[in-house]
Amino acid sequence: MTVVTDDAPVTDAPAIEEPDTRRLDDLLEDLYHGQERISQADIYRRAVAAELPAQLLTRMAALPEGEYAVDEVADLLGGSVT
Repeated sequence: MTVVTDDAPVTDAPAIEEPDTRRLDDLLEDLYHGQERISQADIYRRAVAAELPAQLLTRMAALPEGEYAVDEVADLLGGSVT
């Protein structure tokens, strides 16, 4: 027979750590200064050079080829630059 009590410790599931978006926001602000649209390849290249976290680089690499406005990229990658 199993007895369930309310005294059992409650454990939180491990939190999934989201990358710090400040670095992404800084990169996007720098990239899009004076530009309306930038290609996925250029965004990825600059992100690698800026040594952004692997999780962000993976998401950037998964973007379809093409050109993006800053708000599109921010929405897709979780940044806050608009």
